[in-house]
Amino acid sequence: MASSALSRISNIEKHFNPSNLTSKGEKLIKISSEVSEALSGGKAVVALESTIISHGMPYPQNLETAREVEAIVRQNEAIPATIAILDGIPCVGLSSEELERLAILGRKARKTARRDIAHVVATRGNGATTVSATMFFASMVGIQVFVTGGIGGVHRHGQSTMDISSDLTELGRTPVAVVSAGVKSILDIPRTLEYLETQGVCVAGYNTDEFPAFFSETSGCRAPCRVDSPEDCARLIDSNTNLELGSGILIAVPIPREHSASGNKIESAIQKALKEAREQHVTGSAETPFLLAKVNELTGGASLASNIALVKNNAQVGAQIAVSLAHLRRNNTKGA
Repeated sequence: MASSALSRISNIEKHFNPSNLTSKGEKLIKISSEVSEALSGGKAVVALESTIISHGMPYPQNLETAREVEAIVRQNEAIPATIAILDGIPCVGLSSEELERLAILGRKARKTARRDIAHVVATRGNGATTVSATMFFASMVGIQVFVTGGIGGVHRHGQSTMDISSDLTELGRTPVAVVSAGVKSILDIPRTLEYLETQGVCVAGYNTDEFPAFFSETSGCRAPCRVDSPEDCARLIDSNTNLELGSGILIAVPIPREHSASGNKIESAIQKALKEAREQHVTGSAETPFLLAKVNELTGGASLASNIALVKNNAQVGAQIAVSLAHLRRNNTKGA
């Protein structure tokens, strides 16, 4: 499997933008021919992260979920572009073999945020990209819609620890629309929304006035603005681009009601998980995976089932938004 995956990597076409080449012609980033052709033709493309594959769940469930999410994007007439770093090469759009390789690597693939990219590339390592790193690479190749489960945020007690996810800073400086089920409920949602406001990030609730809380539809926090259709989202993204605001957009999609977990049950599990994290001195980038795994254990697997359901729902919504954006851009070009 490994040799096949390496062969596929070597055959992936480099991105058509000459700025992505060094002076010696070495490839800085590789983009699959399918994604490259879609972008060149103005078709809908949806970026997908890879941390959920390597760090979000065990093999083979992670591989099955990754393939199902990509299939949902295709069923909604968009092209999936899963992003990861393989053997030091940032790849936009993975083959089936590469997805499997990443799934088998699991936690051996480094959890890669923006700060880690240069080191993973320099050491020719394997990196599973988080929200911040995925946004960076998506923007680099011109993908404007990115689907994930939930973004990072200000950790509980973050006012004392200063533990704030780089996802929030990335949203403030990278013009990509992130479709998520809000902020992971293990975090401090009100402070996260305040920080996003400071970063100048447009936060929109999708068919809701209330900001969702990942495992549940409600958080008690009002969404700063509202969008009610893929077309609304497309116009929002297009306006953000035309105005050259330079910041991203967070489109918060509530988890489907039938998959929404009990708020009290989840909160009780979160409090126990936070206590264990403190007792075991789990901090930094290790904290979120630890908390999510512990919450899943304490809820008897209910939280992981909800996580998978919301990711699939986000993939459908994100693909529809990407298709609407592509249609809008084509119509604008015709009318020009």
